[in-house]
Amino acid sequence: MTPAAALTLFALACVPAYAAGDSPPVAETVTFVVSTGFWEEPAEEADTDTAGAQTRRGYYKLIAVRQADETAELHLQQIEATAEGPKIVSSAALEEFSAMKPYVTDIRPENSSGITTQPGFFATVYLKTDPKASEPESWTVLIDDLGEIKVERATN
Repeated sequence: MTPAAALTLFALACVPAYAAGDSPPVAETVTFVVSTGFWEEPAEEADTDTAGAQTRRGYYKLIAVRQADETAELHLQQIEATAEGPKIVSSAALEEFSAMKPYVTDIRPENSSGITTQPGFFATVYLKTDPKASEPESWTVLIDDLGEIKVERATN
């Protein structure tokens, strides 16, 4: 491949995946997203989205969003897997992190295979409360099989 052809391919690869004037599909302030774990619950009879279904199912997402002061706000979402596609069931900022005003450096799921055998969610958030700190702290976000959310400093 000639240098000119390589440069052309690179330029084409850098073309935005959305039309000018449209909003990008993911905001530039989103710095990390982890989708992992799963949840299940009985379907309610009045729920038209799950008509005929015995169980509602889905997964969780943990999202770090950069704020104007360069700290991050962490949002936890519960996503339902429907026939029409993913649907947000709930979305909330995790106040435990908001109070710290963290600089998030990474978020990792419990395992990288994406396969879990038990309902719930587990992820480790690496953060600094002082941007000049040399090493990040690690915190865990856990949702147990009953849906209880725990945010705590990781213990190794």
